[in-house]
Amino acid sequence: MAGENVKTFTVGNWESEVLKSENIVLVDFWAAWCGPCRMIAPIVEELASEYAGKVVVGKLNVDEQGEVGSKYGIMSIPSLLLFKNGEVVEKIVGFRPKQDLVKLFENHM
Repeated sequence: MAGENVKTFTVGNWESEVLKSENIVLVDFWAAWCGPCRMIAPIVEELASEYAGKVVVGKLNVDEQGEVGSKYGIMSIPSLLLFKNGEVVEKIVGFRPKQDLVKLFENHM
């Protein structure tokens, strides 16, 4: 389950929570059956806590919200997309260590 600072993105809140956000937004595209997704989940939760108020961090389940994943060409998970002003500015596919994600944030803040 997602931590308290990690949002759950859906088709219904995608535009308001991601595309129209004032902050940069990290979206973790994942699925329950995905091993690497479970490995990166605690890192995503740590980042959500550490960057609360500066970066919006959330998860989108590709099995439940497939149309959003399709729109962004998500072929492999986990895929982490960083949005700024409604546009994808960075994309990471697969597990990465925390310092790679911190660097991603620092480059766009």
